[in-house]
Amino acid sequence: MNTITASIDTRKYRTEIKSASDNILIADEPQEVGGKNLGFSPSELLASALASCTLITLRMYIDRKEWDVAEINISVDFEKNAEKTVSILSRKIEIKGNVDEAQKERLLKIANSCPIHKTLTNTIQIQTTLD
Repeated sequence: MNTITASIDTRKYRTEIKSASDNILIADEPQEVGGKNLGFSPSELLASALASCTLITLRMYIDRKEWDVAEINISVDFEKNAEKTVSILSRKIEIKGNVDEAQKERLLKIANSCPIHKTLTNTIQIQTTLD
């Protein structure tokens, strides 16, 4: 299991997140909600997970197929309806290279098959304990 650990002290909302491979990042909230904007907000982290997983999955596939693609760019917009528990992640992918329409269709299917996409579009169970 790849465990992520996180901790927060008395500094408002600044959260230090550590990966199992000893990478560290800071999450925070924007100043308008009381944070110091020192890092990505939790919503930005979620959208970032989808963006990076999509790009990595596409690059792996493109490299395996030896297609002529120099660069892949993605933007992910995250909208949350304040009145309901509905969230919308809108993803736009730009492929810079020589790909035809059939390859583009295949890449769209591959993008929708990345592990984070699959996780977010299926039932998620969160088990919580409190010590």
